Amino acid sequence: MFENFKVYETDFAGRPLVIETGKMAQLANGECLVRYGETAVHVAVTASAKPRDGIDFFPLSVDFEEKLYAVGKIPGSFLKREGRPSEKAVLASRVIDRPIRPLFPKDMRNDVSVVCTVMSVDPDCSPEIAAMVGTSIAISISDIPWRGPISAVSVGYVDGEIVINPTAEQKEKSQMAVTVASTDSRIAMIEAGANEVSDDVMYNGIMAGHAANQPIIELIKKMKEEIGKEKFSYPSNEPDEEMLAAIKEFAIEDIRLALDTDDKTVRDARLKPVYEKVHEKFDELYPDSAAKIDECLYKTQKYVVRRWLLDERKRVDGRGMDEIRPLAAEVGLLPRVHGSGMFTRGQTQVLTIVTLGPVTDRQLLDGIDDEEYKRYMHHYNFPSYSVGETKPSRGPGRREIGHGALAERALLPVIPPVEEFPYALRLVSEVLSSNGSTSQGSVCGSTLALMDAGVPIKAPVAGISCGLITEGDRWMTMVDIQGLEDFFGDMDFKVAGTHEGITAIQMDLKIDGLTPEMVKEALEKTHKARDYILDDIMLPQIPAPRAELSKYAPKMLSTVIPTEKIREVIGSGGKVIQKISAECGVKIDIEDDGHVFVSGIDIDNCRRAMTIIDTIVNDPEPGAIYNGKVTRLMDFGAFVEIAPGKEGLVHISRLDVKRTEKVTDVVNVGDEVMVKVLEIDDKGRLNLSRRDALIEVEGLVPENEISDAPRRPAPRRDDRRDDRRGSNGFRPNNNKPRQ
Repeated sequence: MFENFKVYETDFAGRPLVIETGKMAQLANGECLVRYGETAVHVAVTASAKPRDGIDFFPLSVDFEEKLYAVGKIPGSFLKREGRPSEKAVLASRVIDRPIRPLFPKDMRNDVSVVCTVMSVDPDCSPEIAAMVGTSIAISISDIPWRGPISAVSVGYVDGEIVINPTAEQKEKSQMAVTVASTDSRIAMIEAGANEVSDDVMYNGIMAGHAANQPIIELIKKMKEEIGKEKFSYPSNEPDEEMLAAIKEFAIEDIRLALDTDDKTVRDARLKPVYEKVHEKFDELYPDSAAKIDECLYKTQKYVVRRWLLDERKRVDGRGMDEIRPLAAEVGLLPRVHGSGMFTRGQTQVLTIVTLGPVTDRQLLDGIDDEEYKRYMHHYNFPSYSVGETKPSRGPGRREIGHGALAERALLPVIPPVEEFPYALRLVSEVLSSNGSTSQGSVCGSTLALMDAGVPIKAPVAGISCGLITEGDRWMTMVDIQGLEDFFGDMDFKVAGTHEGITAIQMDLKIDGLTPEMVKEALEKTHKARDYILDDIMLPQIPAPRAELSKYAPKMLSTVIPTEKIREVIGSGGKVIQKISAECGVKIDIEDDGHVFVSGIDIDNCRRAMTIIDTIVNDPEPGAIYNGKVTRLMDFGAFVEIAPGKEGLVHISRLDVKRTEKVTDVVNVGDEVMVKVLEIDDKGRLNLSRRDALIEVEGLVPENEISDAPRRPAPRRDDRRDDRRGSNGFRPNNNKPRQ
């Protein structure tokens, strides 16, 4: 039945890689099922028969579809089916898109769709890597024009050793997580998160990943030779040479004048009459080619910018190749938020706001991996006014999700663990103005905001981008590319890190790939640039995290209790924990592993609640002093509750420092009193004393001791201000009871 069914097998980083094609989705242009260990991902690629009219870009879409049946889960939504893609699925789609897009013909306008369906997940074998390999195979053996193949691997750094496609256990220990995609000769894509690793370690990891890709690329080439279809032809969208030459000659000087400014607004204003002038002349000559006239103008601008860079080493705004635009940093801009910081680089400006909350505010995740939640979230917004445009806001797109994730990845290694800082953190980066590398501006703004909020980060993080221009064997890099250099250049190599090392990388390319020399130079230049940003711009503004949190931020305390004691703290139907929360005015969260988090506006109330919990969990020790509440009165004394379920007797003889005739002369039900634990009898009953607590804490002297003590002369009037006695004649003490 399946005449074209083929199976290819190989070893991939010590685990079996099996590719099946010709059985499923036979109406697609190309398809395959990739089995990596017990991970299974099906990839199908299709192309439209005709080009799409009226567009000036190649319409490629990539979808990474997570199916929860792949990990034996039923979706938690009301509809019980998968909904919109998760953030991780969007990021996986972007990682697949970036290395394959430059290898399609730039003049093709046929829609191409890649769908990667995750059908089974083995935690030790990444479905993202399987999907990238499968995408390369499906396109290579299809009839869609493409200059592949590529391959991709994940690179870890465990115990000082580089590891290819680390297992789940190795990922837990790894100091970096780097995805490297390659062609047979160049590095096509880098996506990295790292725990402050050095440039050398990162470079060696990238090179190791590039080498590991080569056997898979050779396998895909073999498959293409054996079962690959003949590539279809398509109508080119390139303008003919005569039109391009005529428009270039007519407009090139006007374009040079228009582009020669460091102000994006001025540049756009200058270009508008140039476009009008060109269309006025050439619309009649080429009545059916308005879009191609714009393409000629684009190519002319690109020619001017690249000639300036390659031939004259001149940048559009007049900077040197390694010169960064004017920088500025500010903190504490918004009075009632928990922390804020604004970072400005030329005409790129990002304002980041920090919000702190209880750990239960963390984000719950419903995906195909083992991660169930995250307490540090970073969101990135890119409104239309940031580029001087007008369009309605429709929520974050894939670009916004990707940029927010990049900033989150860059700062995650310096966020204190929950044991040291028991908060959930949400950062929102608002792009106020955009002219190049807003994602790295959000990294810098986020560091400022975190320090302003008093978050004890491990080290400040800065980010910067590096661009590239190539022509044959000639190439050159430049630091801090602005929008025009990104638009007409060949690379946007974004690197974030601390003084010590790299925390994140994202590399976007418009060419087939980078040589090792290009990668090394980009790493060196971005390291110098981020050191300058940290030392000269950010740290002079705020050299260290603030010592105290904002008065508007919730105060948080945490502890760990034995899991068998959780039931006692919660109480039947939650009565105990609700009572503590109500009395202390706090919020209490208890996790299954025994972690307890207490949050509230008043830190003293948080401490009081924590002491009550400690008293429930740990039996009171003789000598400890507590504030308790009178619950019952008897002729022989009063019962005082020092914590829910912890009640003891204060005998009438120990109610006060003086003789007590009746219990009600000293206390009544509901009174809050200070008591000291005298003993715990063999039945676990508490014997308490208010008298001993008053003596120890307030410094009061028992009545019988006063009558027996020798009188001392009254102090002279001039000395009374130095008398340390209280108004009732007893000596106070600065000891404090447990709240």
